[in-house]
Amino acid sequence: MNRLGAQLAIAAVAIVLGFLVVLQIRAQGSGNELAARSAQELTLLVANLNERNDQLRTEIATLESEQRDLENAKARGESSLGELNRDLLRLRAWAGLDPVTGPGVRVTVVGPIPGEGVMELMNELRNAGAEAIAIEDIRVVPSTVVAGRAGGISVENSVLSDPFTIEAIGSSETLTGSLTRAGGIVALLGATYPDAQLTVTPVERLALPATTLDLQPAHGTPRL
Repeated sequence: MNRLGAQLAIAAVAIVLGFLVVLQIRAQGSGNELAARSAQELTLLVANLNERNDQLRTEIATLESEQRDLENAKARGESSLGELNRDLLRLRAWAGLDPVTGPGVRVTVVGPIPGEGVMELMNELRNAGAEAIAIEDIRVVPSTVVAGRAGGISVENSVLSDPFTIEAIGSSETLTGSLTRAGGIVALLGATYPDAQLTVTPVERLALPATTLDLQPAHGTPRL
């Protein structure tokens, strides 16, 4: 009887120990799922993770490239817009729509000279590279005409006094040399109109006003 009881006790203890061992193994298995996988499964899992990481790196590189392209496009757009604005300002200035400043020459006319003589002087200034011209406070534009006989000339319905000045923006040296060279316009006008005297003075900075005329075409439209 004692031997049977001992055997039963040993069997019960063995069952309990086995149950505890099973519980511990299951607990370890649930806590570390990777440990329960085979080497082949782990290799496949690592390969999948590496492939996904490569995909993510590619996506990041693509997004960064797109971001750089957008930033460059924005910079180019801003640069192009700035250049267009600067070009527009230059065109408005040289067309006479805006005031301009710069170096140039001042021609002082004393004595009687007819309108055609002043027109010849302005043509010579243009041919010599003048970028903007003004007679007294009147900006010269393509439609400007100086008319009248000697001693009574006018520009845009404004009578010119005696003396009056013509100012032109450009290279002071070039403009002065062109006007005052031997046989140039100053010598020619002096010989043609001996009672008139023209003096050319280089100026470091001139300020010419904008035209007061409406330069908007009445019939023509830009062709784009």
